[in-house]
Amino acid sequence: MAAGGVPVRAARKNAPPREDVLVAAMATIAERGLEGLTMAGLGRQVGMSSGHLLYYFGSKDELLLQTLEWSEAALGTERRALLSRPGTAHERVRAYVDLYVPDGPRDPHWTLWLEVWNRSQNAGPQERERQAAIEGAWHRDLVALLAEGISRGEFRPVDPDRLAARARALLDGFSIQLAVGLPLLSREAILEHVREFLADALAPQE
Repeated sequence: MAAGGVPVRAARKNAPPREDVLVAAMATIAERGLEGLTMAGLGRQVGMSSGHLLYYFGSKDELLLQTLEWSEAALGTERRALLSRPGTAHERVRAYVDLYVPDGPRDPHWTLWLEVWNRSQNAGPQERERQAAIEGAWHRDLVALLAEGISRGEFRPVDPDRLAARARALLDGFSIQLAVGLPLLSREAILEHVREFLADALAPQE
């Protein structure tokens, strides 16, 4: 039996496509935060009962994490295509930075991250591992890109893992400010700061 006494077979038959649920959840969280999302309200949007949603996701926290994983899967596809396209490593580093930084306040993808981070202290080991897997994909892609630029002589011979960690810490700090709407720096100013940091760190030695 599913949650609320709904038979499993009936729940599966009546369920909308999983992606429809995640799209609706992402839009609601971006607009009102996780606290503004209710299973009943989400169910009305997708034509599904709250009992069915609880059967599939178990909790709002699990729904949040699955929504982030779905969003990240799409971004990961875009990031890999971007990093494998022709051009210099320098050009692709700039594209990576542009993809990383939120479009503006309440950027849907970044709002999901903020909600997940807000609940990380109470997350279990499996949830933490899933979060780390997402973070790790961004890190590995940047490390590989920096290593490629170093091997081609475009960048100075730095430790790509250490520089990637520093660059992402800088990106995260600026991105959080922008995503929460702090009136400190514009998106263009943030991009300029990060590009300047990377240019200084990677400039080939004469």
